Amino acid sequence: MKIILMGGPGAGKGTQASPLVEKFGFPHISTGDMFRAAIKNGTELGLKAKSFMDAGGLVPDEVTIGIVAERLAQPDCTDGFLLDGFPRTLAQGTALSEILDRLGMKLDGVINIEVDEAVLIPRLTGRRVCRKCGASYHMIFNKPEKEGVCGQCAGELYQRSDDNVETAQNRLNVYNQQTQPLIDFYQKQGLIKRINGDQPIDLVFADILKALV
Repeated sequence: MKIILMGGPGAGKGTQASPLVEKFGFPHISTGDMFRAAIKNGTELGLKAKSFMDAGGLVPDEVTIGIVAERLAQPDCTDGFLLDGFPRTLAQGTALSEILDRLGMKLDGVINIEVDEAVLIPRLTGRRVCRKCGASYHMIFNKPEKEGVCGQCAGELYQRSDDNVETAQNRLNVYNQQTQPLIDFYQKQGLIKRINGDQPIDLVFADILKALV
């Protein structure tokens, strides 16, 4: 089974990827994993990606797309894969279609985990970190026993600057602007499987399995 896993920041893609990989036994392919593997293997594209990453810049589309093509051509992807974090834009989606055509592959579905922004903002801003030991908590999913106090070392809990509402809203805006045309692209192909991500984790997983049958 060859599928793409999509969803905005905080939608729960990472949470669902692990049981999907365990269930179907296919490789979980994320952009980060691909970059690391290409760099470790010393491929030409991997070295190009490393030069941009070392300079603190974004890896250009042509390099990312080339690395995806290299990864999907590996033998372990022949029978299936879970693409996570790629494609993010319509241009990347179009390039992926061309890659799959060359490899004689077809997508079986595009899982889109949908959660309302009113729910995502608290998810994205709920993290609290201990200044002393670095332990991580979440004000919705993993609340400390005593507010503002780490349960492991009694250190002070704080909110990181990149976990504030403004940053969270910006992340969502960027995602929506980039990704809506991609969702429309796959919708026209009849590949989009819309999943309600605002429910318990096991029910989200069950809905994904139903959508893939």
